[in-house]
Amino acid sequence: MANHTGKDGVVKVGSNTVAETRGWSLSEEAETIENTAMGDAARTFEVGLKTWSANVTAFWDETDTNGQVAMAAGSSVTLNLYPEGAGAGDTYYTGTALITSTEKSAELDGMVEISFDATGTGALSTATV
Repeated sequence: MANHTGKDGVVKVGSNTVAETRGWSLSEEAETIENTAMGDAARTFEVGLKTWSANVTAFWDETDTNGQVAMAAGSSVTLNLYPEGAGAGDTYYTGTALITSTEKSAELDGMVEISFDATGTGALSTATV
C-alpha cells in the first residue's frame, strides 16, 4: 500500500514549476442524467459529462513569471498537479485549465499568499513522469 505526504507535491504550468507552492486541490465530477421511464420501480441514471477544477495556494512571488504570473485570471494554461513529486515513475494529473480567479492575502504576522482557482476545459488525464 502506497502512502504519500503533501510535502512532496509539485505544481507546474506546462514544464515550469510554480514557485513557493503551499498546496493544491483537485476536484472531479460527473453529471448524472436521469433515464427513469414510466413503469420503472426505481429511478435510474446514466453518467453524463465530466468536469474538473483545481485550486493552488502559494506564497506570493511576483518574480515567478513562468508560474504564478502565467496564472493570471483569464489565462489558459496546461496545469500539471503532482501529488507524490515529479521524479521518474511518479503519477500526476494534467489538463488545460482556465484560470478563473486569483486572490492575494496578507496578515500582519504572516506571509503574503496567493491562491488560484482553475476550471478544466477538456478532459483531465492521469500520466506518469
